[in-house]
Amino acid sequence: MIARAEPGLTANREAAALLRRTEELLAAQDEDGFRVRAYHRAAETVAQLGEPVADLLARDGLGGLIALPGIGRGIAADLSEYVHCGRLPALERLAGRADPITLLASLPGIGVILADRIHHDLGIGSLEDLELAAWDGRLEQVPGIGPRRVAMIQATLATRLRRRWTPAAPRGEVGPPVAELLDVDREYRRKARAAKLPTIAPRRFNPRGEAWLPVLHTSRGGRNYTVLFSNTAAAHRLGRTDDWVVLYYEGRGRVGQATVVTERTGRLRGRRVVRGRELACFRHYGIWRPPDPHRDTDGDGVI
Repeated sequence: MIARAEPGLTANREAAALLRRTEELLAAQDEDGFRVRAYHRAAETVAQLGEPVADLLARDGLGGLIALPGIGRGIAADLSEYVHCGRLPALERLAGRADPITLLASLPGIGVILADRIHHDLGIGSLEDLELAAWDGRLEQVPGIGPRRVAMIQATLATRLRRRWTPAAPRGEVGPPVAELLDVDREYRRKARAAKLPTIAPRRFNPRGEAWLPVLHTSRGGRNYTVLFSNTAAAHRLGRTDDWVVLYYEGRGRVGQATVVTERTGRLRGRRVVRGRELACFRHYGIWRPPDPHRDTDGDGVI
């Protein structure tokens, strides 16, 4: 199946070049050598593939890519995104170009305002995580999104994600444990304050092209993390660019992201909280209690 690339496989060569660029950025940002070598191997495999990646994906799905030498689930999902949308998410994150709000706003029924609200209220930045939130009830809790809009988003995502890999998760699972996410957040902020992290020049809101955004690569619980401060319009508008932290993770059959912020109201005030998983944060901090029917009116255990 693997053969020397023929002159006509332009898309494969472009994909391989993006994988090599990802490898270079990982190395420049002091990432673990295992991930650097993984992208190197994947680039070599794609460059030497004897058929277009798009054809292989259409015929065999994500499994066909994963079966190739040096391509795991995370890189396979990125290649699928490249085939369908012309972008390599891992590279965009590393280069500071990730724009989850634009991605969410590209869906019918979600404009820029709602996309901004979804991203920061629920910590959602991928279509796969949006689909999960649309089905588990979280999306309907966002102001401005009712049952009819949720149903439309569910139908749109069912079509848009049909040919792409949506990692399976056990029923009720919404991502890594809150304790793990908060621990990664703690490591990132500590090292960023101490200026011990490499910095990148984000594309958005950076007219001078300055390398100011610290980036961390770390791992926990079998997952690899890439972590950065939020560089969205809302973060800049509210002065939270040194508070809101976005964690991109992959591993254990799942790719996603989470946003951690300092809560400014209620009983979690002053604590670091994973957006969209506030109830789990109550439990993590030991301030959750069983529902009291006489005091707890919504039955979520928070009084």
